[in-house]
Amino acid sequence: MKRTGAQIVWESLLQEGVEVVFGYPGGAIMPVYDALLDYPQIHHVLVRHEENAAFAAGGYARASGRVGVCMATSGPGATNLVTGLADAMLDSVPVVAITGQVASYLVGSDAFQETDVTGVTLPVTKHNYLVKDIGELPQVMKEAFYIARSGRPGPVLVDICKDVQFASTDFDYAAIKVRLPGYQPRLRGADEQIRRAADLINASRRPVILAGHGIILSGAHEELRELAERGNIPISTTLLGIGSIPESHPLNLRMMGMHGEAWTNHAIQSADLLIALGMRFDDRVTGNLASYAKNADVIHVDIDPAEINKNVVTDVGIVGDAKAVLGQLLPLVEYRDRTEWFAQIAEWQAEAKARDILAKQDDSLHVPFVLSELQRQIGGQQVTVVTDVGQHQMWTAQYYRTERKNGLLTSGGLGAMGFGIPTAIGASFARPDDEIWVIVGDGGFQMSIPELATIMQERRPIKIAVMRNGYLGMVRQWQELIHGHRYSEVSITSPDLMKIAAAYGMMGLRAETKAEVAEVIAEARSHGGPVLLDFVVEQEVNVYPMVAPGKALNEMWRRPMREREPVASA
Repeated sequence: MKRTGAQIVWESLLQEGVEVVFGYPGGAIMPVYDALLDYPQIHHVLVRHEENAAFAAGGYARASGRVGVCMATSGPGATNLVTGLADAMLDSVPVVAITGQVASYLVGSDAFQETDVTGVTLPVTKHNYLVKDIGELPQVMKEAFYIARSGRPGPVLVDICKDVQFASTDFDYAAIKVRLPGYQPRLRGADEQIRRAADLINASRRPVILAGHGIILSGAHEELRELAERGNIPISTTLLGIGSIPESHPLNLRMMGMHGEAWTNHAIQSADLLIALGMRFDDRVTGNLASYAKNADVIHVDIDPAEINKNVVTDVGIVGDAKAVLGQLLPLVEYRDRTEWFAQIAEWQAEAKARDILAKQDDSLHVPFVLSELQRQIGGQQVTVVTDVGQHQMWTAQYYRTERKNGLLTSGGLGAMGFGIPTAIGASFARPDDEIWVIVGDGGFQMSIPELATIMQERRPIKIAVMRNGYLGMVRQWQELIHGHRYSEVSITSPDLMKIAAAYGMMGLRAETKAEVAEVIAEARSHGGPVLLDFVVEQEVNVYPMVAPGKALNEMWRRPMREREPVASA
């Protein structure tokens, strides 16, 4: 069966079960877009900026567990994908990016819109290819999807020269075999390491499970819950581990790290055993490594062997898939009475919750109040919440308590502003029956305003909640606390969001007081289409707790108990 390179692209996507592609056409990818007209089974979403195609593909992948696909032309089209690919790389998100390249005989000549895209993206992709020969394209397409979704997932880029898109070759996708002898992901843990891990768990008095994104990627939600319940062990989650266990579960201590719960950080620092599952001991999780959990043995389970002993020295390192490894481990774990340990954690929780009184008593409109009301109305429903990056992101992790598996999608490792709206577009295709909410600051929103046109063109009923405080909030917070209130380039103006909504043909709603919040959220939810919500919130409010750079995980700046009280460390 002869097919052109352009046809092979779409035939391969069909064989891989791809239903939606996010992209933006241009000269070097034009043959592929011409062939798209013959493949109506695949829905193409025309974004307004290529960066957002990569974010949207990542959003689709995060929400579905399947490979997300994005496309762009050569030169500026391909380089605009880089931020979204870096985001997918750091958060282990399976994405295949397909880019056009100048004709093979022009490569290296500085032709119009030629860029060394494989060179540019090498550090931010799991693998990439430059296809200069039509005979290589079918094999490359199959390998790209296999690499993207297997082992530790990640982005793969396929750069296809324009003459290859016109050329023809025999094509039988089902007959292609993936042979990558140097790439053999290990799923099961070594038996001896499993036994050693079980012995440490059963002997521990103050254990804590650290649940990361790997739990969600491997689908190990039930195994995680069973480990906690069988061993009577509390769970803390990374930012990307939120949604690995219901927030209401009595063993869930909630998020750890720089803006994690104070009691969780204290528990980690006082633990005698850390059971790290599918997480990488990022600096925002550990604080100062020299003082991190000094009295704890460490069990680390990760499918990527490069993560074992990279940041934290482990006592038992197990390379394998979290779901498979937990399946091996669970029969060996025994129940232990940890009454004293849970009593100590309860003391830390009581002290921390007392500090939350201020936010509830204050009459001004704060982001946590909005998020608590949003959680009250939609928390138990089939809802996906997407955040952008900044203070609102951390407050969402703290105050919006999702019960849905993988119900919170956010940019963790890269922390990319502008992430929220395009990611929500991708998620809306992956979860068409979900109610989709985006929580975004006025900075990140203005980075992605053009995608409001995509939302309207694609009729996506996404609710966009802008927390408008007139600042780049997290940068302002650091300048206040670390740089002595010396504010530099953090004050930001916004257009009239109600006029922006009207310009795009979208419903717009505004809340400026606490009394208006519940009504505005309810009205947005009752509307069948997209809604832009403008929450005019207090300007100079900080996210607490906060672990300052260089400090130990338990050396946190805490929320003041009363207004104008100095910030305390604890």
